[in-house]
Amino acid sequence: MTTPVLDIHKIFKKLPHRYPMLLVDRVVEFERDKRLLAIKNVTINEPFFGGHFPVRPVMPGVLILEALAQSAALLSFESAGQDLEDNMVVYFVGIDGARFKRPVEPGDQLMLEAVLDRARAGMYKYKVRAYVDGEVAAEAEIMCTMRQV
Repeated sequence: MTTPVLDIHKIFKKLPHRYPMLLVDRVVEFERDKRLLAIKNVTINEPFFGGHFPVRPVMPGVLILEALAQSAALLSFESAGQDLEDNMVVYFVGIDGARFKRPVEPGDQLMLEAVLDRARAGMYKYKVRAYVDGEVAAEAEIMCTMRQV
């Protein structure tokens, strides 16, 4: 097994999210200012599965997009060499072309890829994809911004 680029302890230093909203378990690949590949292990214990859907549990698409946005934020923070600061946050500010290609179910390992498309005036645009077993589960273009609060 390869050593993660960012394990959960390092992710805690980069993102403000905590259970149940932290949706990235580890980062396995990273290219500064270019690309990041992260993992979300999907388990039946996730709180949303009780209601989405009890007969056939499926991870909500909006949470897949949130996991992708968290991966993009990790790409930005890690590229900047920056840990989480009390006065800094990355906001998810836009989404285009979101498509869902297959359901994500308990037991799946979601591979989260964020590729930086452009960065300008504090705005970042990413092409993001979520994969399960090499098959695209979701894709979109998202925009984020880093702001002091």
